[in-house]
Amino acid sequence: MTTFRTIATPPAEAEAPPAEAPRRSRGARLFLGRPEDPAWVRPALWGILLVAGVLYAWGMSASGYANSYYSAAVKSGTQSWSAFFYGSLDTGNFITVDKPPMALWAQALFGRVFGFSTFSLLFPEVLMGVAAVAVLYTTVRRAFGYKAGLVAAAVLTLTPITVAINRDNNPDTLLVLFLVLAAWAVQRSVESGRVRWLLASAFFVGCGFNTKMLQAYLVVPALALAYLVAAKSGLPRRIAHLVGAGAVLVASSFWWMLVVDLIPASKRPYVGGSTDNTVWDLVIGYNGLGRIFGQGGGAGGGGRGGGANFGGESGVGRLFNDILGGQISWLLPFAAIALVAGLILVWRRPRVDGARAGLLIWGGWLAVHYLVFSLAEGTFHPYYSTAMAPAIAALTGAGVVLLNEAGKRSAAWAWVLPAGVVVTGAWSFVLLNRTPDWNPWLRWVVVASTVVAVLLFVAGRMRRPAAVAALVVALVAGLAGPSAYAVSAASEPANGTNPLAGPSSGSGFGGPGGAMRGGPAGMPGGVPPGMRPGQAPGGGQQPSGQTSNGQRPDGGGFGGGMRGQVDTKLVSYLEQHRGSAQWLVAVGSAQQASSLILQTGEPVISMGGFSGRDPAMTVAKLQEYVKEGRLRYILINGEGRVGPGGGGSTEVTSWVKKNGTLVDPATYGSSASSTSGDGAQLYYLG
Repeated sequence: MTTFRTIATPPAEAEAPPAEAPRRSRGARLFLGRPEDPAWVRPALWGILLVAGVLYAWGMSASGYANSYYSAAVKSGTQSWSAFFYGSLDTGNFITVDKPPMALWAQALFGRVFGFSTFSLLFPEVLMGVAAVAVLYTTVRRAFGYKAGLVAAAVLTLTPITVAINRDNNPDTLLVLFLVLAAWAVQRSVESGRVRWLLASAFFVGCGFNTKMLQAYLVVPALALAYLVAAKSGLPRRIAHLVGAGAVLVASSFWWMLVVDLIPASKRPYVGGSTDNTVWDLVIGYNGLGRIFGQGGGAGGGGRGGGANFGGESGVGRLFNDILGGQISWLLPFAAIALVAGLILVWRRPRVDGARAGLLIWGGWLAVHYLVFSLAEGTFHPYYSTAMAPAIAALTGAGVVLLNEAGKRSAAWAWVLPAGVVVTGAWSFVLLNRTPDWNPWLRWVVVASTVVAVLLFVAGRMRRPAAVAALVVALVAGLAGPSAYAVSAASEPANGTNPLAGPSSGSGFGGPGGAMRGGPAGMPGGVPPGMRPGQAPGGGQQPSGQTSNGQRPDGGGFGGGMRGQVDTKLVSYLEQHRGSAQWLVAVGSAQQASSLILQTGEPVISMGGFSGRDPAMTVAKLQEYVKEGRLRYILINGEGRVGPGGGGSTEVTSWVKKNGTLVDPATYGSSASSTSGDGAQLYYLG
C-alpha cells in the first residue's frame, strides 16, 4: 500500500549571495535584480509587470470618469484642501463619501499635479495594481523562491476581478496594495528578527483601514499568527512585539476618525453613510457589521441580506456561484490543496522557517476572507473578492514549487501536483461551460492541456525535460480561463460601481452581458431626476456599449455611478441665477450631485448621500442655508421625495413645497413638464 509521509524538503533557492558576487546599488537591483539572481528572473518579472500594466491601462480613456461618485469627490479634492481632507463630495463640504479618504487622496494629488481628467483618476490605479504584483513577487520569493514568486505574480496579474477593479477608481486597488505591503513587512520581520518590520506591517494595515475601514483587518489574524509562531525571538518578546504592533495599528487606523469626530458637527461635513454623523458609526455600521450581518448597517445598510444579490446568496458556495465563480475561483481549489499539502511538507522544518511563515500568512489570509465573504449577509459586491487574489496567487506559486520538489523525492507525493492540475482543469471547464457560446473552443483547450500536462508529469518521473514541459503546460491549463476573462475586462470600459470581467452567466448584477437592471436597497435603475441619456458628465460622449446610467443595452447591471448628464439648459439656468450662493443647487442623492459636480465643477449639495437616505439635511439646516443666502435652488423628484426609492426627508420636502417657488421648466428652455420626463421639479428658495 502506498502511504504519504512528511518529507523534509530543502528551502527553495538559496538567498545568500556568493562571496565573489559584485555589489549593486539599490537602483541597479531594482531594474537588474540581485547579482546572485538567475539571469532569466528579472526579464520574466518585468514581462509580467508589463502585461499587468497593459491589462490595467488598456483603453483607459473610454472609461470616462468610471465611478462618478468617487470621481466627483476627487475633483472637489483638487479644488479645496478641506474637501480633500474630509473626502467631501463637494467643495462646500456638505457631506463626505461613505468611505475614508485615503484612496481619494492619491487620485486628488495626482489630479493637482496633472489636472483633473480620466488619466489622473485611473492611472494611479494602474500604478497601484502593478506595484501590488511586484510586492507580491518579492514576498513570495523570500519564502519559496524565484519560481514561486513569478507564478504568484502571474496569477495575481491575470485574476479577472483584479483586472476589472484595477481599471476602476474604487478604493479596493489601494487596499490590496497596502495589505500586500503588510504581508511583505511581516515576512521580512520573521526572517530578520527586526521588530521594526512588524510595526511597519501594522502601519500598512492602518492605512488600509483609512482606505476601506474594517475590511483591512481581515488580514490581521493571519499576520499575527505567522509572527507569533515563526518569529525568531522568545515567546514573551513575540507577544510584547505584537502588543506594540497593535498600538501602531490603532494609531494609524483611528487618527483620521478621531480628528473628524472631535470637530464640532457644525464646522465639518456630514459623515456620509452614517446614521448619527460620526465616523465611528460608519466604521461599525455601514462599513462594518452591516456588511456582515445585513442589519444595523447605517443609512442604506439594508435589512437582512440587503443588497446581497450583487454577489448572490450567502453561503459556503457563494464564491463558486454563477456571479463570482468566473471572477475569483479559478485557482481557489488548487490554493486549498497547496495550503494543506504545503503545511504537511514544511511542518517539521525549524519553527522560524520562512516557508512556514509564508503558508501561515497566505493560508490565514485566504481562510478568513473566504469565511467572511461567503457568509456575509449584507451588501456584497463581487469586486470585494479582489482582496483574496494575493493569497490565492501566493499559495498557487508556493504549491507549484513545494509539490514539484516533493514529487521528485516521493512516489506518493508525485501524484499530488498532477491531481491538483486535474481539479483545476475540471473546475475551469465547469466555469467556461456556464457560458457555452462565449469562446466555445477555450474549454476544450483547457481539457486538452490538462490531459497533456498529466501525461507529461508521468513521463517526467523518468526524464527532466518532460517534467519542465509538464509544469509549463499545467500553467497554461490553469491560466487559460482567467486570462480570457482578464482580456475581456481589459477590452471594456470600466463599469463604475460594479466592475466585472468576462461574459455574463445570466444571473446577478452583471458586467458584460449582465442579466439584471437596477441596484440594491432602493437604488434606482434609471436615469436620475434632471439627467438625460447620451453623454458622460462634462459633456463627453458616453462610452460605447453603455447607456446613460452606465448600464449596457442588454441589461448589464447597475452601472457607472449615474453617467448621465444633467440637462444643459437647466445647468445654464442655475449658473446664471445662482448669484452669490455657495451651492449651485441641492439634489436628493450623490448620483445626481456627482454628475453636476463633474459637469460644472461647482459645489452641489447631496442631501441624502449615496443612497439618498442619509439624514444629512434637516429643515433647520435648510432654513439656515436659505437665510444666509448660501442656497437658492433645490431639485426634488415628481413624487415629492428628496431621494430616490422613497428615501430622503419628507419634512424637508414639505417645507420646500410650502416655502419655495416652483420654477416653470419653460423658464430655462424646456418644453417638457420636467427635466427628464420623471417629474423632477426645481424650486427657488431665495
